Amino acid sequence: MKNPRNVVLFIAQSLDGYIATKEDSLDWLFKVEGEGDNGYSEFYEEVDTIIMGKRTYDWIMNYEKGQFPYKNKNCYVFSRSQLEDTADVKFVNEDIVNFTNSLKKEEGKNIWVVGGGDLLHTFFKEKLLDELILTTAPSIIGDGIPLFKPGNYQLELILKRTRTFNQFVEVHYTVKK
Repeated sequence: MKNPRNVVLFIAQSLDGYIATKEDSLDWLFKVEGEGDNGYSEFYEEVDTIIMGKRTYDWIMNYEKGQFPYKNKNCYVFSRSQLEDTADVKFVNEDIVNFTNSLKKEEGKNIWVVGGGDLLHTFFKEKLLDELILTTAPSIIGDGIPLFKPGNYQLELILKRTRTFNQFVEVHYTVKK
């Protein structure tokens, strides 16, 4: 029997729960002293599929100066607009729940939900996540894009592991189904 694919959120947040400033800046995050790559390489080997929103995709492409960093993975970008696929990305404009559940049924490794805020809100609200790996930076930014938007949803979590990477604290949860 094959192992089930899990949908995993692997993300950094400020101590006050923001994933970016209102201007989409991550400068506060890059100022924190970590350790190695803070567990990224280990996590990255466990996924073969990546899901993100269009705003996050645009930020990554700008930050990486047009060089898509996930070339060896299946990458899907949710967009409200109809966009032309690239060699590295398939743009998706369909129901998030049906699309994600369909991906979970395919053979493969875990599915990484990169962000951003609107897409994550749907994943929380629709209980699409199987695991959350949250890395908290010792920074308070006061305002920005929250990891958890207000809404009518609840998730019960089970602590799987905690680790530290110098100044960062990683907390790994599984979602109780």
